Amino acid sequence: MSDVVVRCSGVTRTYQDNAVPVVALQGVDFVVKRGEFVSLAGPSGSGKTTLLNLIGGLDRPDSGTVEVDGVTLNDLSESELSDLRLHQMGFVFQSYNLIPVLSAQENVEFIMQLQGVAADERRERASSLLKDLGLASMAGRRPGELSGGQQQRAAVARAIVTNPVLLLADEPSANLDSGTTQELLELLRTLNERQGVTIITATHDPMVMGYSKRQVNLRDGEIVEDNSSRAA
Repeated sequence: MSDVVVRCSGVTRTYQDNAVPVVALQGVDFVVKRGEFVSLAGPSGSGKTTLLNLIGGLDRPDSGTVEVDGVTLNDLSESELSDLRLHQMGFVFQSYNLIPVLSAQENVEFIMQLQGVAADERRERASSLLKDLGLASMAGRRPGELSGGQQQRAAVARAIVTNPVLLLADEPSANLDSGTTQELLELLRTLNERQGVTIITATHDPMVMGYSKRQVNLRDGEIVEDNSSRAA
């Protein structure tokens, strides 16, 4: 097993904005080793979310290559990318992306259902994780009946219940107060340190950056600084 989980080589991505080309990433080289907790930081438009989306296979580069756990994403079809995301990755979005008609328990079980996990095992794993995250009493509630912090914890539970190789979080502290943000970050740090989950976040929040062990700063589509620091 390689110690490299993510490798981006010469990655470029350009978008069209009212027929005007906008360079989001230009020749980015980026490597993340197994067990790292990395924050991608930078102002709006710096390219951090674009880079996260490319790593997650939600977008494709115009040039360069993206590899996740030894698999080159450029070579995969859309169905193969979906399969890789389903079995190898977990996603936490700033908008939570919980299914509104499902309960918290059902949302956490949903990915396992897609994976073909037996119903009894799905229920047991989801219930255990929701209990660990302090959501046991909320398991039967739908997202609209949960606070922002509770929805985010349910989203994290859904993302990690399948034991992914890689957890990607886009602005995970958005819409959360400082207390709830700290609880979420303590959870992510525990996952990283105790379970060895590799985590990459895209953020502008100094608190998130403080919890990550490595901060990569982007500006105008380029990595301008890459440093390691002690977690808070």
